[in-house]
Amino acid sequence: MFSELVRVVTTKLSNIDYVTLGLLLATALGSALVVYWRTVKDKSFRDFFDFAFPAEVMLHPSARADALFWITKKLMMPFLLIPAGVTFIAAMGYATNQTLGWLFGISGPLIEGPAGPVTLILFTASMLVAYDISYYLYHVAQHRFPFLWELHKVHHSAEVMVGITKDRVHPLDDLMNRAWDGVIPGICFGIWSLIALNPVEIAVFGVNVYVIRNILMMDFVRHTHLKISFGPLDNVILSPHWHQVHHSVNPRHYDKNFGLLFSFWDRLFGTHFVPDPDEELKFGLMDRDVRDYQSLYGLYVLPLRKMAGHLIRPFRKRPADVVQPQDPLQP
Repeated sequence: MFSELVRVVTTKLSNIDYVTLGLLLATALGSALVVYWRTVKDKSFRDFFDFAFPAEVMLHPSARADALFWITKKLMMPFLLIPAGVTFIAAMGYATNQTLGWLFGISGPLIEGPAGPVTLILFTASMLVAYDISYYLYHVAQHRFPFLWELHKVHHSAEVMVGITKDRVHPLDDLMNRAWDGVIPGICFGIWSLIALNPVEIAVFGVNVYVIRNILMMDFVRHTHLKISFGPLDNVILSPHWHQVHHSVNPRHYDKNFGLLFSFWDRLFGTHFVPDPDEELKFGLMDRDVRDYQSLYGLYVLPLRKMAGHLIRPFRKRPADVVQPQDPLQP
């Protein structure tokens, strides 16, 4: 049973589809074209290229740091982050399956045979919501607890955003996020393993629903300079422009728009912010050592040193209070 859960979750996390990659890149290119067409009067191919890939962004030290970080992190993903995600989600799913099976006397899936369309839709919807609320809660914690913020600062240290900035996340932060994902999504997955073992997310025209989610949330585009909003749909789906507010150094934007796909979590918990359509945003950190984060040392090692400082601070011995000698002439 546990090995089956591991196999299913591994497939979910490590499956790479070049069609998917093409769709994501096409979405980014199409978004750049739409914004360019709406904002630029005199149009040309050269001008579009400069608009989509501005030199001041692409050649910025933060962009170079993104590229180096992306390459080095991708090399460790198959050996660390994917196996960890499999372990946490499968372990919680297995524990949930066994616990509920023991409590309610269920020894096998309630639905025999392949899952039907209604089951697939319900499973997919519940897993999307489980992942989304899980992400929201962890993201809020990253901003609330100093030792988590030291890791999350890696992501916010980007002074320009170039698409792959979406992966500017410290490996330990990724690991802890995946561990947390083992709780809510893991429990949800365990419950569904009792209902219909090995349900498969619904596909739309052969494209996995999680790919549809990534395209809809435009994760690549939201980490660029392209300000795209969805109009009334912003109240349900978090648009790129609304997420870019989250990266702003403007104090009005601090701790706003934490959501992943759905924006209604922010509205529900009072953390949403609606930006002006033409509002200019400056990204990065206000820390004095912000430039230290534009190197591999600053992205990998510096956060660990700062995080360790927060964790050991309560255990440091404070100097004993010095007892001042009393003046014998005083009563």
